[in-house]
Amino acid sequence: MKVLLAQPRGFCAGVERAIEIVERALVKYGPPVYVRHEIVHNKRVVEDLRAKGAVFVDEVEEIPEGAITVFSAHGVARKVETDADGRGLEVIDATCPLVAKVHMEGQRYARKGHDVILIGHEGHAEVEGTVGQIDGTVHLIGTVDDVAKLEVHDPDKLAYVTQTTLSVDDTREIIAALQERFPSIKGPDVKDICYATQNRQEAVRDLASQADLLLVIGAQNSSNSNRLREIGEEMDIPSYLIDDAESLDPAWLKGKDKIGVTAGASAPEGLVDELLSCLKDLGAEEVVPLAGLIEDVVFKLPSQVRHVERPAA
Repeated sequence: MKVLLAQPRGFCAGVERAIEIVERALVKYGPPVYVRHEIVHNKRVVEDLRAKGAVFVDEVEEIPEGAITVFSAHGVARKVETDADGRGLEVIDATCPLVAKVHMEGQRYARKGHDVILIGHEGHAEVEGTVGQIDGTVHLIGTVDDVAKLEVHDPDKLAYVTQTTLSVDDTREIIAALQERFPSIKGPDVKDICYATQNRQEAVRDLASQADLLLVIGAQNSSNSNRLREIGEEMDIPSYLIDDAESLDPAWLKGKDKIGVTAGASAPEGLVDELLSCLKDLGAEEVVPLAGLIEDVVFKLPSQVRHVERPAA
């Protein structure tokens, strides 16, 4: 049995930045540092930060007045910002810069009087934040069928934005349907799609073309991790999304010679290492890293923590 390892996989620059913000805030201010929602969608990351003194809450009302507060990488609605200001919270915003860019694009279209169509998954933290950042009419759609049901104020004053954890391939058919129904619709350039989402999906396609089983490490509520699993299924190989090595069912490996392994953008490399160790214990004789893109994107940190030394791992 051989293990094939996708490249790239795991943490993206936005996730790295968000985790580093919490770690540096803990160094600068000392615990507790409060974080609204999971900083990123991964249980291991959350547990590690909690052990260092981070306190995770669902809403800002649960945070003591004046406390140090971090907003998660997914972004928040303006009401959350207002509520935090009302409680005198010192906020450090860990919203991924690519998510913030979507907010700005939606706001710009709304100021021009456009209805904004958001392509995304209902209930996802990023989607809730984006809808709450745009003053005006926002229509949330997730499928081509949703396009036919849209009722807009003016077909000539429409624009669309997309959830960042959807790739060009995920949105292509929906955007084509929008352009067919509303020929004058405006939207972002393809280069505005999250680079990490696109890169990980292309890598998993390459991986799935060579493997006969796909294991994706990531949280069950992680949009990008679920999509990686779906791509494997679409390519007709058994595909499983697992939280960690303990979630692996050895029965899945029966009769399989090439095990493909990747990780969602919120999954730390330590989880990959643990899974590889487990697979070796179950008979894997070789781990083969596939060729792929080496990502070198780095996002600037917020001013409050930019000059704080990050604690050693």
